[in-house]
Amino acid sequence: MLGVPGGKVILVPWTKQWEIEFLSEKNVIETEIGELVIAVHHIGSTAVKNLSGKPIIDIAIEIEDKDSGAAIKGLESLGYVHKPDAALPERHYLTKGSPRTHQIHMFNKGNPFIRKHLAFRDYLRTNENERVRYEQLKVDLANTHSNNRIAYADGKTDFVNEILLKIGL
Repeated sequence: MLGVPGGKVILVPWTKQWEIEFLSEKNVIETEIGELVIAVHHIGSTAVKNLSGKPIIDIAIEIEDKDSGAAIKGLESLGYVHKPDAALPERHYLTKGSPRTHQIHMFNKGNPFIRKHLAFRDYLRTNENERVRYEQLKVDLANTHSNNRIAYADGKTDFVNEILLKIGL
């Protein structure tokens, strides 16, 4: 299963299919805008083996600032919709699918967002106890906030910050 209706929080068990879907989408992205891309990363829960998550493939893309307009145009040609983000104006946020199946967080090279996401992902990949603790938090939040994606995301903030502090970010 891939995709979540707007505003809903649905968690499903991790599946190898998420890795396959990411690699396929990465190939499509690199074929379309590869000359503009510094790196394409699989982030979020779908990137952490054995971690339940919303079945939406999270992708972080690093670009040079001068390339953002062309990159957005290329991603839109692949079916992505650009959604400017007032809360994070340095991020270009794009979604694909209805229900949403993919989301891209595109930043200029060196943005701390990407470094933090990769560090958090890598920490969970190598620390099973923390992965299990995070999964339980997510399950509890999904049960409490199944119709409020913002409250669900906000409920994870303290845990994420705790881990980032632990690893020095």
